[in-house]
Amino acid sequence: MFKKILVANRGEIAVRIIRACKEWGIQTVAIHSDVDRNSMHVRLADESICVGPHQAASSYLNIPAIMSAIELTNSEAVHPGYGFLSENYEFAKILEQNKIKFIGPSSSLIKMMGDKIEAKKIAKKYGLPVIEGSDGGVSNFNEAKKICKEIGYPVLIKAAGGGGGKGMKVVTKEQEFESLFLTAKTEAKKFFGNDEVYIEKFFQNPRHIEVQVLSGKNRTVHLHERDCSIQRRHQKLIEETPSPLLNNQIRNDLFDKTVKMVSQIGYEGAGTVEFIFEDGKFYFLEMNTRIQVEHPVTEVVTGIDLIKEQIWIAYDGNTALKQEDIKPRGHAIECRINAEDVSKNFQPSPGEITMCHQPSGFRTRVDGAIFQGYKVTPYYDSMICKVICHGRNRTEAIQRMRRSLDEFVIEGIKTTIDLHKILLNHKKFLNSDFNVSWLDKEKLL
Repeated sequence: MFKKILVANRGEIAVRIIRACKEWGIQTVAIHSDVDRNSMHVRLADESICVGPHQAASSYLNIPAIMSAIELTNSEAVHPGYGFLSENYEFAKILEQNKIKFIGPSSSLIKMMGDKIEAKKIAKKYGLPVIEGSDGGVSNFNEAKKICKEIGYPVLIKAAGGGGGKGMKVVTKEQEFESLFLTAKTEAKKFFGNDEVYIEKFFQNPRHIEVQVLSGKNRTVHLHERDCSIQRRHQKLIEETPSPLLNNQIRNDLFDKTVKMVSQIGYEGAGTVEFIFEDGKFYFLEMNTRIQVEHPVTEVVTGIDLIKEQIWIAYDGNTALKQEDIKPRGHAIECRINAEDVSKNFQPSPGEITMCHQPSGFRTRVDGAIFQGYKVTPYYDSMICKVICHGRNRTEAIQRMRRSLDEFVIEGIKTTIDLHKILLNHKKFLNSDFNVSWLDKEKLL
């Protein structure tokens, strides 16, 4: 097994990775910016090294500084977590060239599946249904307008080089198209360094379903699905497994086609294949070549530590898991807790946490890196922790989550805890009568 791994991330996911490494008996190195010097991940790691000032571009995205940290600490491998450099194929390639193991797929696969247009072509090639739209990137306005007329409005303009809602615009009628097309291209250039966009048919009331996979040279296995349809402006808030919407016929068809594609492309590591689901049909959306924020719900229903499995596959090349050994039990729900002021349009709420009491109890898990006295900075993503509850069924998981959120006390900053309490008691959530656009239309507060 690896002797030392550098964790190229921060916050709760860095803590999560460090804990998994410790269970393997692996030494860990934490990188940090100047403002994260006293963070939980730094305290838990065996070694730490500052890689720059608070700006992410100068620290957590600073590849030369991170490579220096790897060399100074004699690290054998790097775990990127999610976000930051986790899907940066250039970083993965540099590590490959320097014979440092990137805990994830090869740089060529990251590049291939990170290109949303190329990924769509691959999915189609291996039998996954894809959304109607442009065959590739579109830069010419007249060509784009012609495609929209063929598939019909509403349409979705998406950045080819990234996700997370950046460079994404919904066009409901022809008169809006020109301005939104130009805005999408501008945003795509700003956030991803590539102004290429593509066009797809826009679904009015879709669910967001994703399939977790682990793949090695020997085999690919799926760890069932997650339903991530509670979203605000394309950002996930609540995730659960299994999806209350799918029947076994649809579920098994989804799993078979996903495993076939992932296996055929020679993927190694943990990955997630995401789908739009509407009117009983699913359509390929994208593949994330990394661990997901919502991975804990899969872990608690399967009893499988996905981070440890990632590390093993990176080391050995094979997965030790067999499909028949993966038997999910019960239902799990995750709530992402953000440092945001919901009453002020989800404005970030940085500051010092003056009081912190986290929930615990039977089948309750908190993945986080916060503590009393911790200072939430304005420089990074506003998610500060996640609450995960597991029950024998969906009703029990919801009841356990309600109890856990009632126990959760964070003072000194604003958080989204109260919003989650409202959602967990809402009739539409209880009846699974929602879709990805529900929260953007619903007046809950």
